[in-house]
Amino acid sequence: MDKSSSIFSRRRFIKTAGAALPCIAVWGKAAADAPSRPNIVFLLTDDQRWDALGCMGNSIIQTPNLDQLAAEGTLFTHNFCTTSICMSSRASLFTGLYTRCHGIDDFSLPLPPERFAYTYPALLRKAGYRTGFIGKWGLGGKLPAEEFDYFEGFEGQGKYFHEIDGKQVHLTKILGDKALDFIKGCSNDKLFCLSVSFKAPHVQDEDHRQFLYEPDLEELYQKDQIPLPKTADDKFFQEQSEFVQKSEGRIRWDKRFATPEMRQTSVKGYYRLVTGVDRVLGKLRAALQEAGLSDNTVIVFTSDNGFYLGEHGLAGKWLMHEESIRTPLIIFDPRQDAEQRGRKISAMTLNIDAAPTLLDLAGVEIPSFLQGRSLLPLLRNEKMDWRQEWFYEHFFGYQGKIPRTVGIRTDRWKYVRYIDPDPAVEEFYDIQDDPLEENNLIAVSEYQPLIGAMRDRVQAWEKQLQNWKLDPSYHWGDPL
Repeated sequence: MDKSSSIFSRRRFIKTAGAALPCIAVWGKAAADAPSRPNIVFLLTDDQRWDALGCMGNSIIQTPNLDQLAAEGTLFTHNFCTTSICMSSRASLFTGLYTRCHGIDDFSLPLPPERFAYTYPALLRKAGYRTGFIGKWGLGGKLPAEEFDYFEGFEGQGKYFHEIDGKQVHLTKILGDKALDFIKGCSNDKLFCLSVSFKAPHVQDEDHRQFLYEPDLEELYQKDQIPLPKTADDKFFQEQSEFVQKSEGRIRWDKRFATPEMRQTSVKGYYRLVTGVDRVLGKLRAALQEAGLSDNTVIVFTSDNGFYLGEHGLAGKWLMHEESIRTPLIIFDPRQDAEQRGRKISAMTLNIDAAPTLLDLAGVEIPSFLQGRSLLPLLRNEKMDWRQEWFYEHFFGYQGKIPRTVGIRTDRWKYVRYIDPDPAVEEFYDIQDDPLEENNLIAVSEYQPLIGAMRDRVQAWEKQLQNWKLDPSYHWGDPL
């Protein structure tokens, strides 16, 4: 067994108590009445775009278990990441903070203790939950095994195939088996929160095949013909700025989508990896049912960021196109009334909403400095004011090959600023009338007042985020 496989050869059960945390309280009724709080399973895929699900209208991909989860729960159709790269987005999922506030804009950086103390795993463990983490940790530094009751995480990107008992076993199956192992150790006597972080459908970067799926899925999608996206036409690529044309996104496009045959192979491999995760969900739900835990276990499914499948002549993620920033989100709560199930919610939700939502589900006080919002009012169909805009930021330049970006996304408009050129290069899109982002309106005279307002909003967001404080007495508010 290679060194990278050793993480799967033993269990890690950590029983040490977490350090005392300031200003963290459990709502009185929830603390005294454990059954009123649910168990939580948080499932995270890697690089899965919002439309790589049957329930999101994809007629080719096969995701029956995820589709059923959405039919029995709530499907959020406009979920986004505030920074489209794995380490930054994962830190945002853990902390409920924008990237410039949690500070993770490089693969080598760990969450410092003062920030980890306010992550959802730390707060739920403090509130009495048995916590588990399985899969890709995604952040730098030492693996935080001591911060969980059960930890089977790995560093870096990981490998898809591992030799176990003389056989090559796919990582998705390994992680699924570890999740089942965790569930076997659970009971109705103690609440739990399990986070499973898949590598799928991320590519294996150093392998020329790129998308390494489970061999028994080889026949799946063989007879399907993947349609070519409209913006994959070379004319849309040629309209982009020269620095985008020479960026890492184009370099990786050459490896995956440069010919029609490559694109068919790549997208089908990507879909097979998603279907592999879907199978794990089915087994996990069956295990919860068998253990008598299903009636009180909330399941949340999402991804860290989106992924280009050749649109705009690009691969990877990073930039602010919808393919890069828009991700799936399903929340299944078995305690919901029947009439509340199967709903689709179009309000703009963000990766920074994950932590406050999980805390709210558990009856744990949400730290006031968190920038995300609990989604429970939306789940309950309560009338409320919801965000009308959000801020995008991406600072990982990767040796100058990834354009650094900021921007504003509303329910209709998208303003993008590439910050490295001097002067900065801007884009502006009407997402309502131009959902594929074919027409950059930045030079159209009639939109100049609105574009000017968007520039002002970027400044307001940057100032507000710059003034943010990790202080229990500080109350975050989106800039007015």
